[in-house]
Amino acid sequence: MSIPQPTAATLGALRASGYIPRTIGEELRANLIDLLSSGGPMFEGIIGYNDTVIPEVQRAILAGHSMNLLGLRGQAKTRIARGLTGLLDEWVPVLEGAPLPEDPMDPITPQGRALIEKHGDAAPVRWMHRSERYVEKLATPDVSVADLIGDIDPIKAANEGLDYSDPRALHFGLIPRSHRCIFAINELPDLQPRIQVSLFNILQEGDIQIRGFQMRLALDIQFVFTANPEDYTNRGAIITPLKDRIQSQILTHYPASLEDSMAITDQEAQLADGQRERVAVPGQVRRILERVAFEARESEHIDERSGVSARLTISALEHLVAAGELRTLRNGTSRTAARLTDLLSVIPAVNGKVELVYEGEQEGPAGVALALVRQAIRREFPAVFPDPESIKKGKVEDPYQPIVAWFNRNELALLKDQTDEDYEAALSDVNGLGEVVDKYCPNLPSEDRPAAMEFVLHGLAAFNEIGQSIVGSEVTFGDLIGNLFDPTEED
Repeated sequence: MSIPQPTAATLGALRASGYIPRTIGEELRANLIDLLSSGGPMFEGIIGYNDTVIPEVQRAILAGHSMNLLGLRGQAKTRIARGLTGLLDEWVPVLEGAPLPEDPMDPITPQGRALIEKHGDAAPVRWMHRSERYVEKLATPDVSVADLIGDIDPIKAANEGLDYSDPRALHFGLIPRSHRCIFAINELPDLQPRIQVSLFNILQEGDIQIRGFQMRLALDIQFVFTANPEDYTNRGAIITPLKDRIQSQILTHYPASLEDSMAITDQEAQLADGQRERVAVPGQVRRILERVAFEARESEHIDERSGVSARLTISALEHLVAAGELRTLRNGTSRTAARLTDLLSVIPAVNGKVELVYEGEQEGPAGVALALVRQAIRREFPAVFPDPESIKKGKVEDPYQPIVAWFNRNELALLKDQTDEDYEAALSDVNGLGEVVDKYCPNLPSEDRPAAMEFVLHGLAAFNEIGQSIVGSEVTFGDLIGNLFDPTEED
């Protein structure tokens, strides 16, 4: 619930209102305790961290610690840092005219104290919303001490007739101007070591040094850092004395379950107006698409230290829906359902989202992406239909014999831009295919049934029961032996 902005406009009115100053750590702690007591959610849109990362963040806040969120790319580290603003008081008073957002009842700069001496209880006060109390800096090699801490401002000195030895000639950097705020530095290892050294005193003693000025500023800042593991970045490292001063290091991770991963993708995918109504995504296709990321994280062709961001499946889902929408536009129809053939369209979403090792570079990005899709199908197939490996061992009945026998004499070609009518008719020609789907997916919506039929074919091809070749946007299924000797096969 939004709280109206308080009306006290002077220091005297602020005193009369009963305002009691408290540090940002005390704010975060008290508001977290209230939130936990009421049972409300701490973060909006953070999925899969309820039993791991979030309790560690809560313990760090209760302990009053600075934090380093350490994890691979795409693990919501920045979102967590930004979400901490929800634990701040909605409005806090600041001294109007002071160089920093100072508490009117506890100014920390000479200029702020001078304002109080000059105006007394008439010193002007303004109210700062919590949305203004988050400062974020991306660490890049060109960041300087002046950017973070400050420097002498010759223009200010000249305009105000100040000597360079006067502290009023100083221009404060991002960190001092983040007084009473949350200050986040993303990709901390990218800061040069000499810049990291400049953070020592701020984290430990609270004082800063600018061009020989040693100022004992009682800065009140909640520091949050984010970093990739040092063994991956190779662009730099967090120097040991700085790590020692960051009080809590919290490890993030990728979603542990397919369901959590799907929820994140569905939440983050940016689909245009009307796309959801125009393109249905069958559950089996959706699960296979999500499983591509899980397979990528285990693939020997992909550098495991680089990670596979959640942005891969987000982009892939957007590509998948766009492929279905393009088909409706070309065929002049109002609605279609996504197909497994459409997964060929997600290759651009996979390319660039993963870093290949040498063997992967030899295969090529497109080859690796196709292999990931095939492996995702192979992994998902036994969860829906009988496992071909178990059939070979005689453990379960073989329902696929009529299908395999049909492909010993026939071929089936599927095109991405086929009309829904032609697509369904082509699948219906395969002997026994519809019966398998009806038996093992009895409650399947009619709109999802064709994709399930195609899923059976891709699954059998993944287990080498039938042949499969991919040329351009056409997928052809046929006799396994014939496909082995087909010189045009691209798989």
